[in-house]
Amino acid sequence: MTTTIQQNLISGNEEYASAFNQGNLALPPAKQYLVLTCMDARIDPAAAFGIELGDAHVIRNAGALASDALRSIVISQQLLGTKEILLVKHTGCGMLTFQEADAEGMVRKNLGEDAHAELQSHNIGFGPFPDLEKAVKDDVALLQRSKLVADGVAISVVCGERAVGDYYQTVSRLILDSFQSSYVLV
Repeated sequence: MTTTIQQNLISGNEEYASAFNQGNLALPPAKQYLVLTCMDARIDPAAAFGIELGDAHVIRNAGALASDALRSIVISQQLLGTKEILLVKHTGCGMLTFQEADAEGMVRKNLGEDAHAELQSHNIGFGPFPDLEKAVKDDVALLQRSKLVADGVAISVVCGERAVGDYYQTVSRLILDSFQSSYVLV
């Protein structure tokens, strides 16, 4: 028996598939960039930035953490030819609302000791951050120093006011000056 959510997804896909006419798009993104953004369901990166189907890779994870996205970034750049990264973070992010110990405690309480042990054995951290601007700085620094990210990749950063969909620059000039010249603030 299917759930209501499954029924809605099937119905939505049938409608989408009946009008889909872009099956000829190439596998590599046409505009050769990737967007790393938060998994927050209230954010629609395609609508927010005018990204058309086939333009870019969109990588989503909790908090738009660069460390969580490295595997996908390597595949995007090395196998599929992307040359730029747009890092998108936002106010009101859930990752600003808890600490690592809180998340580990919820796993232990809700899923049990075996689940907590598995979390530890896979060395999985949740990566919350209390300061959005510092999180931006840390992620850009990681992308710039990582040997897994191609040299000279342009890294653009925007931070959004999630409540209004307004994306603005939040990185101060002092932070910007600490980045290499490949860093671009939009």
